[in-house]
Amino acid sequence: MPVAGKDAVPVTGSDDDTRPWLIVGLGNPGKEYAGHRHNIGFVIADELGRRMGGSFRAHKRGRAAVLEGRIDAHRAIIVKPSTYMNESGQAVAPLADFYKTAPDRVIALHDELDLPFGSLRLKSGGGDNGHNGLRSLRRSLGTGDFFRARFGIGRPSGRLDPAVYVLRDFSAAERRDLEVLSGRAADAVEELIAKGLDRAQSQYND
Repeated sequence: MPVAGKDAVPVTGSDDDTRPWLIVGLGNPGKEYAGHRHNIGFVIADELGRRMGGSFRAHKRGRAAVLEGRIDAHRAIIVKPSTYMNESGQAVAPLADFYKTAPDRVIALHDELDLPFGSLRLKSGGGDNGHNGLRSLRRSLGTGDFFRARFGIGRPSGRLDPAVYVLRDFSAAERRDLEVLSGRAADAVEELIAKGLDRAQSQYND
């Protein structure tokens, strides 16, 4: 985990910006979805939660499990919506209001078809690229100007429908690498919060 220091660069706002970060893992709830490619956001959220300590608990707003702690010197709330992917924003927008934060302190963790498996890209803003979770966040937050940690799952070979592909488990070969790759994604999120987007992109975007 990044260590606080004098060279830490705030991502947005001023040095005294105390608004918490909402780190949102995008996925579908339930054991039957746990191993799906579409649920990589939950996998990364779980790794960040493990590092932070504690356990996820249902929030009083009732549509997400959250874990509160700190990353570097920043307050951070890891969020796993209990809604399905296409309704993720309905869980996140009330939490942003509850914690008195804004879209520029939201990081969405999600799968990305247009990147090779395991590849990582951090960015701010942009389109939805057909991703129902991002579309729901944009609709509920009223803007797409939030951060994204895009984890590549690659496109299916042959004629397999991408909508079917994302709802299938990672292959055995992919699962062997998943712990290391999801850990790297968690490192990148910590770096983004501690040192800013530019620094994190230069170190982790591939």
